[in-house]
Amino acid sequence: MEATQIEKRVERPEVEERKSDSDFMRIAKYMGVRLVLLAITIVIGVYLAVLIANMGGYVDEIRKGVIKEQVGMQIRGNPAYEDLTAEERQKLMAEMVAQEIRRLGLDEPFIIRSFGFLEQALTLNLGRAEYMTSDTGSKQVRLILLERLPATLVMWGASNLLVFILSLLIALGLSRKYGTFFDKMIIALTPTSSAPAWFYGLFLILIFAVVLEIAPFGGLVAAPPPENKLRYALSVLRHLALPAGAILVSSVPLTAYNWRTFFLIYSSEDYVDMAKAKGLSSSKIERRYILRPTLPTIVTSFALLVITLWTGAIILETVFNWPGIGKAYNQAIGLYDTPVIVGNTVIYAYLLAITVFLLDFIYALVDPRVQVGSGTGNQL
Repeated sequence: MEATQIEKRVERPEVEERKSDSDFMRIAKYMGVRLVLLAITIVIGVYLAVLIANMGGYVDEIRKGVIKEQVGMQIRGNPAYEDLTAEERQKLMAEMVAQEIRRLGLDEPFIIRSFGFLEQALTLNLGRAEYMTSDTGSKQVRLILLERLPATLVMWGASNLLVFILSLLIALGLSRKYGTFFDKMIIALTPTSSAPAWFYGLFLILIFAVVLEIAPFGGLVAAPPPENKLRYALSVLRHLALPAGAILVSSVPLTAYNWRTFFLIYSSEDYVDMAKAKGLSSSKIERRYILRPTLPTIVTSFALLVITLWTGAIILETVFNWPGIGKAYNQAIGLYDTPVIVGNTVIYAYLLAITVFLLDFIYALVDPRVQVGSGTGNQL
């Protein structure tokens, strides 16, 4: 009997090692499948953006018209061509227009060039913008977007983190004090979440920047920017206060109310009453038997909220003159700068894909019922 137990102890590490390798392979396989599916989704979405931005090739006809107009003005304004007859001018104009069209690749069918645009878009190798420039004066689309991406990540990263923390804390507080004045007040404020963040941003600018004069109207940092790193960071936080506040006012009441409902539902379960009967502390019951079972639903709800907030970045960044990709998107649409429009679409596609990809694994971590890549149990 003792010998059998010793053999089992010796074999156990090997079994655990094989199980660990098997889990790693399942996770790696699952990651690969998810990445492939997300990549296919991004490719389809970006290709549709290319088609829409070029209006199925109609933009090419507009560009050809612009080329003809520019060449005609160049010929008429050049004294060297004054002695040419009308036929010679028309022939010269046709040759110059054809040369420029060949140089730009507009002589090929749009459906063929669209796949080249797709490859360039996915690698952000979109060449030069037609009208917009970067802060350094470059017209390279990649530089224009990469210069503005950090500002967007700072604002939306900090704001979404605050939304999650405040909503979670408020929801837990409401579940403990169901029916109190604070609970009723949050319920009364939930309709305010029907308005987008930029709507509240206008009022916050009016109150704190115009009337009280305690906050800046917009921008990322004071002008001129402070040279000291600490003062620079404090200036960014000061400018971040109003846009982050607008996002909080728009998102927190309804999010906290929804999560508070989840907490109330789970707090009425039989196993919670049993835990109370066993004499467990309120904090332990809340953490183990209420918060943990609701995390999958909360994570899913928060991810959908993040995706929704991303779509409002264009207007909110424009309202606060925040130098991010949302504001650049709005400028590119106004100028009809097609390369920048497509590049912004690609950036948003990548950001949303990363959000969904991270959600899958966070969901698997917080929900013990999910078996990543296994053949049994619930799967993502």
